[in-house]
Amino acid sequence: MAIPVKLDVFEGPLDLLMHLIDKNKVDIYDIPIVEITNQYMEYIRAMQEQDLNVMSEFLLMAATLLDIKCRMLLPKEVNEEGEEEDPRQELVEQLLQYKMYKYMSYELKDRQLDSERLMFKGPTIPDEVQEYQEPIDLDKLLEGLTLAKLNAIFTEIMRRKEDKMDPIRSKFGKIEREEVTLSDKLVYVEQYARFHRCFSFRELLSRQRSKMHVIVTFLAILELMKMGTILIEQDGTFADIIITSQII
Repeated sequence: MAIPVKLDVFEGPLDLLMHLIDKNKVDIYDIPIVEITNQYMEYIRAMQEQDLNVMSEFLLMAATLLDIKCRMLLPKEVNEEGEEEDPRQELVEQLLQYKMYKYMSYELKDRQLDSERLMFKGPTIPDEVQEYQEPIDLDKLLEGLTLAKLNAIFTEIMRRKEDKMDPIRSKFGKIEREEVTLSDKLVYVEQYARFHRCFSFRELLSRQRSKMHVIVTFLAILELMKMGTILIEQDGTFADIIITSQII
């Protein structure tokens, strides 16, 4: 009567080989191929696995081990560089790669278990903190910028508007006064700043279709500067003023 023997379950042939290497406490870079092959074959003979796919993997590794065992008995081959080739080299690389992947799988499993014990809480910011706005330093905001510089650009834009005016057609008929409010221009400039982020002061004024629009746009820019909605800077005395939006 045969005595039933309980075998350890391995994930595959490489897992079995790693078990035998660890069990015999041998160096993975210097595997005693004869001893390991004999132990591997004993395990294969003791297996009662009915799954042909599983058995085929173990049998394929058994054939590989036997091939390496035979090549170890033959004179060592020499590669093109004159170095002796080790028949075990490819197997060692497979085992090292498998060992690395197995370690990574354990590490990921541990982290998954740790994450299940963690609790996350949504941010709770007090209203007074969320609504806080940093005080605006007008001195820093207007640093390096003078009314004389703004006036110089304003005067130049107005001159350009007059140069574009047709001296003949301007005398035709009666031109009705156009109503332009500061609140409308504040909305206009704010929307312009929201989409352009960084733009030229000179370019913005040149887009206005009349002298009244230029004046009110100029006032709107001054108001938005005081509010901290925009920042302005100028590299040189006669350089264009660049407006940067502070709208989030």
